[in-house]
Amino acid sequence: MRAFKIIFWTLYRIWFYIVVAVPILVLFPFLVVSILKERWYPYFFKLARIWAKCILFGMGFRYKVTALQVPEPGKSYMFIANHTSMTDIMLMLATVRNPFVFVGKKELAKIPLFGFFYKRTSILVDRGNPKSRHQVYLRAQRRLHMGLSICIFPEGGVPDEKVLLDEFKDGAFRLAIEHQIPIVPMTFFDNKERFSYTFFSGSPGKMRVKIHPFIETKGLPLEAKKVLKDQARHIILTDLQTNC
Repeated sequence: MRAFKIIFWTLYRIWFYIVVAVPILVLFPFLVVSILKERWYPYFFKLARIWAKCILFGMGFRYKVTALQVPEPGKSYMFIANHTSMTDIMLMLATVRNPFVFVGKKELAKIPLFGFFYKRTSILVDRGNPKSRHQVYLRAQRRLHMGLSICIFPEGGVPDEKVLLDEFKDGAFRLAIEHQIPIVPMTFFDNKERFSYTFFSGSPGKMRVKIHPFIETKGLPLEAKKVLKDQARHIILTDLQTNC
């Protein structure tokens, strides 16, 4: 029985990279045109959502969103969620309609094909460069002035699979306060079970998402970032402990 599972998991992993690559290749001319100018980013975002939904559907994932508060069209937000799987990016794109820009580590730009578009559309963070924080601030400011939102996975990376929710970094909360935009905490319940970073694991099935009530930052000083960070982590952690 174990041998059959290993064969399935191996083929399932190979299939994942196929369903990641094929939509990019099909949409490639349109994707390239959509990144030629910054103001065309909303068109790229629509194509990215199609790409994400193709992957989720192709992998046999059924996602269901429970929204306790719904983001308003045309308004900017800071979207945050727990980070457990390569599918977190796709699920975030599929479930959030407000055009947003990812803030993420620059290492992802090295991934073939995906990285070509990632480094041209996302705000990359170089943790080894002290000037990176200021550059992130300026790029985020420009995107927010364009009416876009920002998305950050505040754990700063994918934690060990034994860790339910790692400690949060300051970045998302600092940016949200500096730009006075609401924080939208989101919980991804099933991504670790569906498709974790362990090679011999994963299966088709449900992916539950909860969008929590927003955390307002209007009028708050920068010193409040720790309080907001702890509040957001408590919301997501409690939800994970209750529903996983």
